[in-house]
Formats: sequence, C-alpha cells, structure tokens
Amino acid sequence: MSDLSLLTIVTTAMVLLAIALGVIGPALAMGRAISQALEALARQPESEKAIMRTLFIGLAMIESLAIYVLVIALIVLFRNPLIALIQ
Repeated sequence: MSDLSLLTIVTTAMVLLAIALGVIGPALAMGRAISQALEALARQPESEKAIMRTLFIGLAMIESLAIYVLVIALIVLFRNPLIALIQ
C-alpha cells in the first residue's frame, strides 16, 4: 500500500470521526432546547410567539455549529495539506 493511499484512508476515517463527534453536541443541544421550549409552552401558552421566536433563533445558532464542523471536515478531506509532502 502506497503512502498516498494510506494517508487517504486515515484522513477519511478521521473526517468521519470528526463529523460524528462534532454533530453529537449540537444534536443534544437541539433536543434539550426543544424539550425546554415545549415545557415553557405548557406552562405559559399565551407567550407562544416569544418562545417560538427565541427557539428558532437558538436552533439556527446551534445548527451553525454542525455546519462549521461539516465545512472544516470537507476542507480537510478534499484539500489535505499533507498530500503535498508525500508527492
């Protein structure tokens, strides 16, 4: 097995691990945010608009973390700076 193919396999495995670990945090945060919003709606249904607006803004911020992980992982996968050292 050549050094280039070994580097490609290791890089791909690390990117998969980074995406998996990087999405766990935002997924747990989204679940907790939705749970707390539903609990707040059950307590005070008259403040639905304010709670939903705040929930959607918070979910967008949380989702941006997962998107950043994906972007960085794709940069590492397709523009790996270590490939230049092997060739």
